[in-house]
Amino acid sequence: MTDPNRTSEIAEKPALGRLKKRKEFVWVAGGHKWNTKTVQLQARKPADQSDHPIRLGFTATKRLGNAVARNRAKRRLRAAAAAVFPLHGRHGFDYVLIARPGALTQPFTLLLDDVKEALKRVHGKSPSGGRGRRAHAGGQRKQADQ
Repeated sequence: MTDPNRTSEIAEKPALGRLKKRKEFVWVAGGHKWNTKTVQLQARKPADQSDHPIRLGFTATKRLGNAVARNRAKRRLRAAAAAVFPLHGRHGFDYVLIARPGALTQPFTLLLDDVKEALKRVHGKSPSGGRGRRAHAGGQRKQADQ
């Protein structure tokens, strides 16, 4: 027998799509980025398709290790994304999660925290009052002062 409360929770979560083509990954790389110890998050919203679901892509470079290590890191990122993005992701955005060396060794709860933090930072919700990397955008501040 199924629990009616559980089915309503599943129905409320938005669908998560996947990025599969290199062209999509390269396009998202031109958007906002944030690095943590375990993951780099890239995000971009298409101008023409604001009604599509949250789409995710996962990658791990050879710097992480052999194929077994890279696949393990991507599995961990997929599990973290399945837990975080339906609740905290923005509808209509495309995201790419790139595994960093910490993705293999960090406890899963810390990996979840890193993904949540990166998601907040990419969307401009900085707990440090906006004094993160996005606030110091290259030479823009110098130009505004002159």
